[in-house]
Amino acid sequence: MTRRRFLMQAGGAILCGFATGDRAMPKTQQTMPGSSGVTGTPRGDSRRVKLFLCGDVMIGRGIDQILGHPGNPRLFERYVGSAKEYVEIAERASGAIPRRVGPAYIWGDALAELERARPDVRLVNLETAVTTAGDAWPGKGIHYRMHPANAQCLVAAKIDCCVLANNHVLDWGYGGLEETIATLHAAGIRSVGAGKDAAQAAAPVVIDTPSGVRVLVCASGSPSAGVPMAWAARKHRAGVNLLDEYAPDAAEHVARDVRAMKQPGDLVIASIHWGGNWGYDVPREHQQLAHRLVDDAGVDVVHGHSSHHPRPIEVYRDKLILYGCGDFLNDYEGIGGYESFRPELSLMYLPELDPASGRLLRLTVVPTCIRRFRVNRAAEKDAAWLLEMLNREVRPVGISFEAQPGGALELRLCG
Repeated sequence: MTRRRFLMQAGGAILCGFATGDRAMPKTQQTMPGSSGVTGTPRGDSRRVKLFLCGDVMIGRGIDQILGHPGNPRLFERYVGSAKEYVEIAERASGAIPRRVGPAYIWGDALAELERARPDVRLVNLETAVTTAGDAWPGKGIHYRMHPANAQCLVAAKIDCCVLANNHVLDWGYGGLEETIATLHAAGIRSVGAGKDAAQAAAPVVIDTPSGVRVLVCASGSPSAGVPMAWAARKHRAGVNLLDEYAPDAAEHVARDVRAMKQPGDLVIASIHWGGNWGYDVPREHQQLAHRLVDDAGVDVVHGHSSHHPRPIEVYRDKLILYGCGDFLNDYEGIGGYESFRPELSLMYLPELDPASGRLLRLTVVPTCIRRFRVNRAAEKDAAWLLEMLNREVRPVGISFEAQPGGALELRLCG
């Protein structure tokens, strides 16, 4: 779907305020870097459920090498044989990067933002295996791996759940997947989207919020995002919960998994690793699937990822759809190509939902920048670039992004 067609379809039935009709893209308001725009609603507020969502957290390979317990750096890439080379590339671009850093280092300024926002649920797409396994998946060009002892960095950010339905979780084979899941669970972190068999890979996880509202998270990965078909979990084989978003029954697959666990009053997040790495156009099939997940599967938030930069946002029937969240952390620093997309810039997504209906009450996004393998607040000029990009990509009738005093960008609707 072209960008123009997406905007026409998404904005065709816009109303001022959250729509009660078929389609509503939100009027978004954003702010410049500095402090978060989140008000101090206490954690566990029964009037709303607050989430932290972000895109790909790629903390293997180069980033693993600066953490407290760097793993075996050996790689099997065509041009790079050691993960240490990615650290050197980043240092040539940005200056010295400390080694043997503490587990909180990589999150940088995000930790203060999270402390201010106090989300009830923290969900990330963990795009690396967490393992010491040495069996690289044959024929795959890139292999991400983080040492299990470095999983404490996820604990440092108080991550509740890691999505594993992506194209790197099996980089180091079935043993690597098994160790990844075991390591996360030992650290008190849930995982979703991959498992020892198809049933476990497809099963949603339940997160209980302090206010008593249950949040169900289901996750799937698509071949369009580079997930190998051979990674699909089977009845008696481990793997990823594979979803073909182009299949006519794709939404029904998700709906079936949700129905098996959903109870009255539950909120549902569908996290999907889909689509290419670059570009702002939203495929027609992605929008159709997202709408059907809301209509037929009872999904309240569609959490899309795979793109290396933020992509369009939609509010459909008062429900939030993130088509691509961008890379939140990666080791690409200093690597040229695709500069026009500013892949070093990303967003922290902090939606607030009505616990009774799942309706989006508020969305705050915080502009960030990856530098020296950590999350930093975006500089004012970089936040302004994100503001202009978001306005350009989602400006049907009734939608706009407006800078607010402080550091966050807040989505607002007219009226």
